[in-house]
Amino acid sequence: MQTNFTPEQLKDPAIARANEILRACVHCGFCTATCPTYQVLGDELDSPRGRIYLIKDMLEAGRPADARTVRHIDRCLSCLACMTTCPSGVHYMHLVDHARVHIERTYRRPWFDRLLRWTLARIIPYPGRFRLALLGAKIARPLAGLMPDARLRAMLQMAPRRIPPVSRNDDPQVFPAIGDRRARVALMTGCAQRALNTDINDATIRLLRRMGCEVVVARGAGCCGALTHHMGREAEAHRSAAANIRAWIAEKRGGGLDAIVINTSGCGTTVKDYGHMFRTTDLAAEAAEIAALACDVTELLERLGYRGQAPERLRVAYHAACSLQHGQRIRETPKALLRGAGFDVVEPADAHLCCGSAGTYNLLQPEISAELQRRKVATLEARAPQVIAAGNIGCMMQIGSAMARPVVHTVELLDWAAGGPRPRALGTN
Repeated sequence: MQTNFTPEQLKDPAIARANEILRACVHCGFCTATCPTYQVLGDELDSPRGRIYLIKDMLEAGRPADARTVRHIDRCLSCLACMTTCPSGVHYMHLVDHARVHIERTYRRPWFDRLLRWTLARIIPYPGRFRLALLGAKIARPLAGLMPDARLRAMLQMAPRRIPPVSRNDDPQVFPAIGDRRARVALMTGCAQRALNTDINDATIRLLRRMGCEVVVARGAGCCGALTHHMGREAEAHRSAAANIRAWIAEKRGGGLDAIVINTSGCGTTVKDYGHMFRTTDLAAEAAEIAALACDVTELLERLGYRGQAPERLRVAYHAACSLQHGQRIRETPKALLRGAGFDVVEPADAHLCCGSAGTYNLLQPEISAELQRRKVATLEARAPQVIAAGNIGCMMQIGSAMARPVVHTVELLDWAAGGPRPRALGTN
């Protein structure tokens, strides 16, 4: 794609990066075939190719974002299926992230939109606040039908029926390896996950310890910054990310770290991109060092030679989270681990398409999200599974709220197969 940025504009590293990405695009349109919003809406401007044109026009002109551009960029899930499909290697993630920062800086949203986005940014990344908000939503959920705005209804309906008690395993501490120590790893405990489902981190710690890992929950680490990053709130996202970088670098310089383990794939995609996010800052070297250490929990388990034996040969439908299969390009490892442990693993049709969760997307774009949820649940149900496995808490909540079958994290099944307790969501025998 031909671009027309001025030499002055190209002095800005963000514009220079956008220029590189735009020039890689050859207009082929392969991305439209795998874009969930294009599949639902059928509008070229709601496809990656269409959004690229809108972003190019906005950035080249150096103008503030307009309502039309904002509407179509807001509808993007950042599922990154387009990056998997693109034959030209267009790094759409960096481009749309830059566009969102530009929108946040130059566009004044309607007051209610500003209030909703501010509220989400001030609550979800903070487990204590989020837990209180979930409790309030649970109490108010019977009134959801009276809410005039679909986004408010979605926020009330997202509250799980059971809000788990706080897990003290999420507090800063060190868990010794069981047996000989093979590795020292930091576990990212996350933010929303600590309020929504504490079983995931608990299972991860148990399993890694049995695999010979000393597991560190670093003091000062918290939200990865993804939620605010994808809302264009760059300063807030960078503050969260910088706190993690400093906390993990301190551990690495102290007791050493062989890996930073992440069991929420949306967070993993962001942490692995810290090097890019901080490339022009004083934290550039440390950010790149942390990004290189980051790995999904299934990557580490494969590296350590995980072996397990499922107590029951359950039929497991594996849902591939977009952030794992497209953002991190991890596709076969989770399925191979589950199969190796003795589970019967099946996949739904159109496994590359998003379930509609996508961070705060299901709260800010509830109509499109609900349609993607309906399609995903239908394809999963068609495989007649006994349980759904996924590697991302957002997907688990999105799918679990629309189907009766249990939804568990992949690591919960792997922990069970390696001697841990039966996942709570499966009930008792």
